[in-house]
Amino acid sequence: MAGAIHIGTSGWAYPHWRGVFFPPHLPQAEWLAFYTAHFRTVELNASFYRLPTEATIDRWHALAPPGFVYAVKASRLVTHLKRLAGCEEPLALFFARVRRLGEHLGPVLFQLPPRLAADVGLLTDFAGRLPVDLVHVFEFRDASWFTPKVRDCLADHGLAFCIHDHGGIACPDWVTARTVYHRFHGFSRSRLGAYGPARLAGVAARMKAEAAAGHEVYAYFNNDAWGCAVADARCLAGLLGTGEDVATAQG
Repeated sequence: MAGAIHIGTSGWAYPHWRGVFFPPHLPQAEWLAFYTAHFRTVELNASFYRLPTEATIDRWHALAPPGFVYAVKASRLVTHLKRLAGCEEPLALFFARVRRLGEHLGPVLFQLPPRLAADVGLLTDFAGRLPVDLVHVFEFRDASWFTPKVRDCLADHGLAFCIHDHGGIACPDWVTARTVYHRFHGFSRSRLGAYGPARLAGVAARMKAEAAAGHEVYAYFNNDAWGCAVADARCLAGLLGTGEDVATAQG
């Protein structure tokens, strides 16, 4: 059975999107509802910087239409301050909070810091602390992680690998789980400008193949300047032939 492709942006509450994506006079409190009318998924970045309150999570849940998916970025307390070690309490609190998204909770992204070198033992121990009923994705920003042992560790624990282009790092295109996760940070080191159809054509072909092979595919654009993330998400959806309904199963 073919998987589904989910396309969205990393965050939505950008003031500079007013008049570019959001109507000029639309109150910011209505931006999420407007976003969900155009995309079927979003990657929550705010949760990386501060754990959202229960009231905020409940509001996000209430505003999500049927089938809408939130990918959630794990707290930097876990990934950057604790660096995956001795983080049982904040990790438990994080999962207790985001589970309030209920049926709208999608993958959880663990973005590791660029100066955290590969440690398969650390990754293995941390993997054992993760709830098995959720999808977990790892984005490595230190090239030392790109080894067969790390790839096998992810695969052995059913953990997904984030394929990304941050900082010009030579990131492999591993598929280690049923979920395939792509992040687009910007095609230049300045992370400015849109990718456009020429650069995204190959991405679309790859995602079609991944979905046809039965993978659940997620793609998020983080090049928010000038609303380029919105333009690229729409462009990719168009190349995939899904229009604005960008969570349609491919077949």
